[in-house]
Amino acid sequence: MGTSSDVLWSTLRAAYARLGFGILADEVFEQVVLARLVEPTSKLDTIRVLKGLGVDPPHHTTIYRHLRQAQDQDYRDRIAEQCFAHASTSGDISLVLYDVTTLYFEAENEDELRKVGFSKERRVDPQIVVGLLVDREGFPLEIGCFEGNHAETRTIVPIIKQFQARHNLADMVVVADAGMLSAKNLTALDEAGLRFIVGSRVTKAPADLANHFHWHGDAFTDGLLIDTITPRHGNTKTDAKRRRKEPVWDSEKHPGHWRAVWAYSRKRATRDGHTLTAQENRARAVIDGDAAVKSTRFVKTTAAGRTLDEASLERARGLVGLKGYVTNITADIMPPAEVLSSYHDLWRVEQSFRMSKTDLQARPMFHRQRDAIEAHLTVVFTALAVARSMQNATGLSLKKIITTLRPIQSALLRAGSHTQLIPPHIPENAALIINQITGEPGH
Repeated sequence: MGTSSDVLWSTLRAAYARLGFGILADEVFEQVVLARLVEPTSKLDTIRVLKGLGVDPPHHTTIYRHLRQAQDQDYRDRIAEQCFAHASTSGDISLVLYDVTTLYFEAENEDELRKVGFSKERRVDPQIVVGLLVDREGFPLEIGCFEGNHAETRTIVPIIKQFQARHNLADMVVVADAGMLSAKNLTALDEAGLRFIVGSRVTKAPADLANHFHWHGDAFTDGLLIDTITPRHGNTKTDAKRRRKEPVWDSEKHPGHWRAVWAYSRKRATRDGHTLTAQENRARAVIDGDAAVKSTRFVKTTAAGRTLDEASLERARGLVGLKGYVTNITADIMPPAEVLSSYHDLWRVEQSFRMSKTDLQARPMFHRQRDAIEAHLTVVFTALAVARSMQNATGLSLKKIITTLRPIQSALLRAGSHTQLIPPHIPENAALIINQITGEPGH
């Protein structure tokens, strides 16, 4: 009479429940979230996905009504509270990671939310900016939506303050990439009593490392760490060349500076060198007229024509292999190596964004109104939490979990007036996955 993927469905429901999301008491919302994990598609097509799993689906008007309810009853706030509770008991929330991405719309005209701005995908379509805060395992804690032309640097403080206020937090470390590096952002985080680690731009290296260059030249050894200071503002001067030893940052002794840690990697130097060579070749091609004229690095344009900017190229080559980090955490609390390792955890938030865009297809391409877009992001945020919890429990990708469990089906047979449910055979590898996710033996 029919088959159903009830093993997969019951496992997904268990993962959803273990995160405490059952507090919403909304079965339709749960079905929409879990169906997105199996096969991300439009809300209307979600009905097909649920039927294919053997789940009795709601009517499409019911789905849309419950999405409106998700907005009206602040589901995202309640989901975020459960995410925090989960991360607090199973992970480490003393350090959080932040990044932003853009989601575009195939729309001709802008509106109050969907606007043309700097696109991560180099598109010129109207878009929205999405900020995501995760723990050091990549588990989502907070999500925010901004207008498409909203500057990335202006997203981090509202998200962090919202997270801080929601959970009454006084002390944590915020890690973000160089795109968040602005004097205003760092001052705001510092004044909020938060500690931060932010990637620095290599163009700051000559000023930050002037002392090192003065005494040691541009010689660096692989793995070298230089703990020094960096100006908080561009007009702040640092004069430490008289002392061979780098200044140790102290907020009272250096009120106009932050702590800076610079690291040298031979592997990064090789990669940077290849990039610079390609850029130099490109610049020479533009100068020789062999390539189209665009905004090309190392091309200097004067009244006499285009020439190679030898000085800029030489400066860039002297900085290959260097990566900087700015923080307000003193060296006695966090040594340089730990600053680096904490920053390197940022790949986890980038991975969560990739999951959102690929596995969960976060782009709200079927939505136009702000409330609908926000409700869609709430669904994606919830699905990402379930996916991340399953991945952290099993060590497997979401795709691997779904493809392993989905083919395991039970069958309902009818012979004459008798019907019988034939349970599925669960292979050992699938039973292990079920046990890791649900905490119960899969049999």
